[in-house]
This record gives sequence, structure tokens and C-alpha cells, in this order.
Amino acid sequence: MDLTLLLLELFWTFFIIGLFTFGGGYAIMSLIQSQVVFGKAWITEETFIDIVAISQMTPGPVGLNCSTYVGYEVLRAAGYSQLLSVCGSFIASLAIVLPSFLIVLAIARAYAKFHENSLFKGAMSALRPAVVGLIGAAAFVMILRISSADGALRLSLIHENFPDWKSWVLFAAAFVASLRFKADPVVVLLAGAVLGLFLY
Repeated sequence: MDLTLLLLELFWTFFIIGLFTFGGGYAIMSLIQSQVVFGKAWITEETFIDIVAISQMTPGPVGLNCSTYVGYEVLRAAGYSQLLSVCGSFIASLAIVLPSFLIVLAIARAYAKFHENSLFKGAMSALRPAVVGLIGAAAFVMILRISSADGALRLSLIHENFPDWKSWVLFAAAFVASLRFKADPVVVLLAGAVLGLFLY
């Protein structure tokens, strides 16, 4: 694909993702995956999973980190140089934050006036469960792969994320530490990294 067209399509795709994502962070993952893996087929599912893992371990918002890595990977996969791939990172990162920036800029003054409005409260009440659903969908698609064969949907475990019983133990330990003991996410990540060095 022509470089200009690819960059424009990259910008538009991430602009739309940024425009229709509520809740940020993990809520954005399923939208990015549906566009760049299943919709555009720019990168493979395995590559996307690796990108998500790196995005979670690097500083900054996970959705923005993910878009930065995806923008780079899309141009690299298309055969462009490292420098142009960095341009892809910049385009994707700019596109995903631009809608939020423009919207917040537009409503900053209006919020103080309308935050007690019943319609505004109703809209916020409806958005909260939708955000929870998007976060749940992001977790689901990282554990199970959905495929269609003979008109029937089939679920299969993504073995790249859970290759053996040790990975399930690490998953369970991190889940319990976060949910039951309210462990600091940084501590959970560092503990997982250290345990991974010994276990793998």
C-alpha cells in the first residue's frame, strides 16, 4: 500500500477508536484488536498479544502505549524503514488522543454548568456498565480465541498466553493478590517478572 494512504488509514482508524472509546486503558484493547487484527489484518493476533504485554509493562496509559507500538509494527510489517515506522507510531499516538483532547477542550466549561443535569447523570450511569463490559471483553479475548467453522462459533484457549500449568498458577496468584489483598500493580508485575525468570 502507498505510504501516504497507509498513514492516512492508520490515522483515521485510531482517530475513530479514540473517538468511540469510553473508559480508556483496558476498555480500548478490544477495539484496537478488532480493527488492526481482525478488521484490517495489519498484524497477527500473536503480535498484538505481545504488544499488549509490552504496553502494560511500560510507563504511561496502556491504550496510548498500545497504539504507539501498533503504529510502529504496522509500517514495519508493510516493509517500511525504521524511521518511517516511528512516524507510524507518532501518527497512531496522535490520532488516538486527539478526539479526547478536542472533546475535553470543548466541554470543560460546559461541565460545571451541566453536571447536575438529570440527562447528563443518566448518560454517565449508562456508560459505566458499558465500560465494565469492554474491560471484560478485553480480558476475554486475551484468554480465548473465537473462531467460526461450519456456521458454529468455537472457543479455544490462546496457548501463547497460557502455555502450561505454571502460567495458570501465575495468573491465579496475580488475580488473588489484586482482588483479595489489593496488591500494588507494580509489585504484582515485578513479582511476575521475577517468577518468570525462574520458572521459564
